[in-house]
Amino acid sequence: MKLTAKTFQGLENVLAKELELLGAEDITILKRAVSFSGNKELLYKSNLHLRTALRILHPIYTFIATNENDLYKKVSEFDWSAYLKLSQTFAIDSVVFSDYFTHSKYVALKCKDAIVDQFRDKTGKRPSIETKTPDVQFNVHVYKDEFTISIDSSGDSLHKRGYRNSQHDAPLNEVLAAGMLLLTGWEKSIPLIDPMCGSGTILMEATMIACNMPPQINRKTYGFMNWNDYEPELWNKVYEDAKSNIDKSEINITGGDISRRSIDISKESLIKFGFHRDVRINKISFMDFLPKSSTGMLIMNPPYGERQKEDDIFSLYKNIGSHLKQNFAGFDAWILSSNKDALKFIGLHPSKKLTLFNGALECKFQKFSLYQGSLKQKK
Repeated sequence: MKLTAKTFQGLENVLAKELELLGAEDITILKRAVSFSGNKELLYKSNLHLRTALRILHPIYTFIATNENDLYKKVSEFDWSAYLKLSQTFAIDSVVFSDYFTHSKYVALKCKDAIVDQFRDKTGKRPSIETKTPDVQFNVHVYKDEFTISIDSSGDSLHKRGYRNSQHDAPLNEVLAAGMLLLTGWEKSIPLIDPMCGSGTILMEATMIACNMPPQINRKTYGFMNWNDYEPELWNKVYEDAKSNIDKSEINITGGDISRRSIDISKESLIKFGFHRDVRINKISFMDFLPKSSTGMLIMNPPYGERQKEDDIFSLYKNIGSHLKQNFAGFDAWILSSNKDALKFIGLHPSKKLTLFNGALECKFQKFSLYQGSLKQKK
């Protein structure tokens, strides 16, 4: 079975590694996606276990078309009853990179017309469209004159873990947070601190990694459950195997934030997943935050300065650098920010620079290795 896992730009290699560990074959890195091969069990595992995937697509039909008549004809030639029942609702989304077709919604509309017309011609009835919660979701990808139609096995986006209870002003996406943690090489034996935790996304993703808890452990429905060939017994086996491997021992994760509302939101999430006794979290300013161990890792997502004066944001980043240098010797500090000028005020030389995207914002994810004395003395 050919499959494609969608992700954010910059996380493709991390996702490929996750797939390799799950047993995927024919892994190929694409732009914001990874293609791979596997059986139905791997499809189920991919939806349950992958931390850096947004959704898992199963390509079912490819063809060439250069105009709307070709498109309608080609879609009409495919037997859609193999993937869609008359009693089921469906929806189509499309992504278009083509000079022949310039409007993605129009492409989706023509595909929809061809599918419902096929059912009407055969049965006298047509399936219904449901854009919010369809039984079956199709994805159309167009590159030049090449069309690939896939069926979405995930349903809702896989970034929805089920722990976010309240709206936060600028929440970090769950897939991005998990990708950041995996990019650092962090392991549960290393003490972890997020001193500006906001709504607690990094804390939650880190705790699930430490516990070997699948990110979708509390999810009840997936797109593949509405497929004609869905096997409930196989899914139950995949789920129970994953559940039996959860291990909550030896967690050393700490968080803090200056905002009481952020702390409350973080604690709600921890309580919902039963982590409130495993993760220490307090209302505290970063400048007052001191580590309990002599070594460890710090990951933070400070403000980028969109709503602050330039001098204020530069001063904040300068203070961050000074506090790290004075109080976090022995730690590796990772900082995510879209403000490249402000990052210079950290005053430390990054040992690694990665490019990630927080929504539409291009960010630098930088590592600072903090030593007692100079780097020369450390060496």
